[in-house]
Amino acid sequence: MGFFSKDKNKYLHGFAKTNDSLGKKLRFVTENKKQNKEDFMEQLMVTMIEADIGYRTSEIICDRFFEICQNYYYLFAKDIMNFLGQAFKEVYYEKPDSEIVFNENGPTVILMVGVNGSGKTSTCAKLANMYKEEGKKVGLVAADTFRAGAVEQLKNWADRLDVPCICGKENEDPSSVLVQGCRYAKENNVDILICDTAGRLQNKLNLMAELEKMHRVLGKEIEGAPHNTWLVLDANTGQNGLSQAELFNEITDLNGVILTKMDGTSKGGIIIAIKNITGIPVRYITVGESMEDIQAFDFDMYLDSIIGELRHAS
Repeated sequence: MGFFSKDKNKYLHGFAKTNDSLGKKLRFVTENKKQNKEDFMEQLMVTMIEADIGYRTSEIICDRFFEICQNYYYLFAKDIMNFLGQAFKEVYYEKPDSEIVFNENGPTVILMVGVNGSGKTSTCAKLANMYKEEGKKVGLVAADTFRAGAVEQLKNWADRLDVPCICGKENEDPSSVLVQGCRYAKENNVDILICDTAGRLQNKLNLMAELEKMHRVLGKEIEGAPHNTWLVLDANTGQNGLSQAELFNEITDLNGVILTKMDGTSKGGIIIAIKNITGIPVRYITVGESMEDIQAFDFDMYLDSIIGELRHAS
């Protein structure tokens, strides 16, 4: 995905803590010249695991790095960082990113899923603000009818943004609210319909049945809906976020992840793990509390924020 940030410094600041946990440690490992190859690879592996890249993906990156530089007798720190950056990129893009789907014949429906506490409802509002600023007519659907205050929270955001919000009543069937939202979107020529859903982690079968019903009713109301199903993850959860991504991807057809609270975590390595293990691209990150603090994810910018200092050194 392209980089459309209005504020590059804010974007880079979002990865400051990941740079502290991963970038600075990588620089220390690469600049430590009193070590053999086995010690270096072991330290590299440990550093990546500590940054929540995880064992599986870290092992793949180490193998790829070794393949890239195995014919070089001696490497400077800058060379190591460049080869490591190449390994990161090859592993991330081993599964190509899919494009965001937009419906050319009516409203584009985005179904937002994720557990409670991930920042899902506020992320719905940030997306609505972003698309509105792009000139789109946006609608919100408050289908999280089981969490106390969730409907009111989204309605308050909608009022502040001056966008319509189709609300369900407490404990109302979420799918019936989605139907109301779709019909409103069609009747009022809404371009983007963002649907907030319950964040309950039920047992797998119940969650599957609930999401399958949502998909079914959305598809009946608007052809191809939901066109995008995005999982909202709190970046602070690290490897637990990967577990959530794997679970939800088994249950529903995810085609995107949004990582929230990116500026407050040192676990940004999870971005590479999610893409490598599940194939699901990170669409957006949030880097603050205001409505403008959502950014399209750009892998090159992410990589540069972590290891760019040594990659570009003279």
